[in-house]
Amino acid sequence: MNLKEIIGETTEYDKKQAVEKKKIKNWCKSISAFANTFGGSLIFGISDDDEIVGIIDAKGDSEFISQKIKERISPIPAFNLRFEVVDGKKLIIVDVSEGKDTPYYYVGDGTTEAYIRVGNESAVANAAELKRLVLRGVNETFDSQSSGYQFADYAFSKLKERYKKVTGKSFEDKDFESFELVDANGILTNAGALLADESPIRHSRVFCVRWNGINKSNGKGEAYDSAEYSGSLISLLNESAAFIRRNMRMAWRKLPDSRENMPDYMERGYFEALVNGLIHRDYLELGSEVHVDMFDDRMEIYSPGGMVDGTFIQNLNLEQIPSRRRNPVLADVFARLDYMERNGSGIGKIIDACEFAVNYTDEKAPVFYSDGSQFRVTLPNLNYGLNDDEEYEVALISQRLKEYKQRTEEMFFLSILRKNPYITGKELAKMLRISEDGVKYHLKKLKNKGLIERVGTARGGHWKVL
Repeated sequence: MNLKEIIGETTEYDKKQAVEKKKIKNWCKSISAFANTFGGSLIFGISDDDEIVGIIDAKGDSEFISQKIKERISPIPAFNLRFEVVDGKKLIIVDVSEGKDTPYYYVGDGTTEAYIRVGNESAVANAAELKRLVLRGVNETFDSQSSGYQFADYAFSKLKERYKKVTGKSFEDKDFESFELVDANGILTNAGALLADESPIRHSRVFCVRWNGINKSNGKGEAYDSAEYSGSLISLLNESAAFIRRNMRMAWRKLPDSRENMPDYMERGYFEALVNGLIHRDYLELGSEVHVDMFDDRMEIYSPGGMVDGTFIQNLNLEQIPSRRRNPVLADVFARLDYMERNGSGIGKIIDACEFAVNYTDEKAPVFYSDGSQFRVTLPNLNYGLNDDEEYEVALISQRLKEYKQRTEEMFFLSILRKNPYITGKELAKMLRISEDGVKYHLKKLKNKGLIERVGTARGGHWKVL
């Protein structure tokens, strides 16, 4: 370990200038946090401004450290004390192993608290984090726990359909137990409950919104489209992906002998981000769901819970993200269903998918952010800011009218009528490449909904968007 390279605090390292004998909690909480997270080292003899000052009585202070860890941390974590000399100054280093008997509490000053590492800080574990530590201490995860729901009361058509499609085999009842979706008593695990067609885990939902503009409160009015999905994780994944497809456009540009498609977002990229949000989210965070927010210039996919090891992804090398799974049962099932891979390569696939797009630029690279309570993927709209000529725009409108359902069709008709209120039915039919009867059908629906009205005569009048 090169101390000069890691001298700043990180998730795996912490530093103290001296061994504070009257403020033991100030450094003991780092010991608790390391044991409760994934281990780390506490270095004594480095100041807050990263100057190596050393410890004068290293031997005496090390004995004090050892004694107080044994007195104040319960249960006692596995740790090792050692010395290292840097620039002629002696440092005390306490290496703390990842604990197997979590949670490890700091006990003293009239308090009993467990700490975890969040970024470069040691923070008090909240109720959900404490429960997670208790589960880890008994070698369990949320998804492996019993849900209390009877297997016989639920259907799994989505799971069986996907399994048949991927493997060519039928998903038998015995497979539920081997996949750890049902226990020996016929009770669903939480993973099994999350995969049931009508999932009884109510906070397993996805909220999707296509906002009007580049933020949620820009004064442009309500959202274009919104949906709330619940049920099997497989349904959540597929319906969320369908929502994104419904609210994005597929542009194209001419080539000498063909045309080149240019989607707003690459399907592999947003699909991987959705899988990540559903499988690696923290289901112990009640009252929070996965969110998909689509704006004119970007899409944000949010999921509850930060990185499993407490690090902040924005501070890491994205090519070297360690594979740590918060919900290993779910991850294994989704790997078997060919929705993801076991080697944790989702981040790389999101990046690669975007870079593969013909309309990709370095400014449109995906952005990843995490903190102690959330993980967010931001995918820039690859077509945002492009100038559309008339033929390009007509192609976009034509395709979206064919693909999108009622609400999206209304949006485009209203957009056309705002731009050209004097447009005729014949001109609309030509522009949208549909029949004049089709134009009449859509205009009638808009009038019946009170969205438009005809001002003046049929020949000399114009359309007014209300």
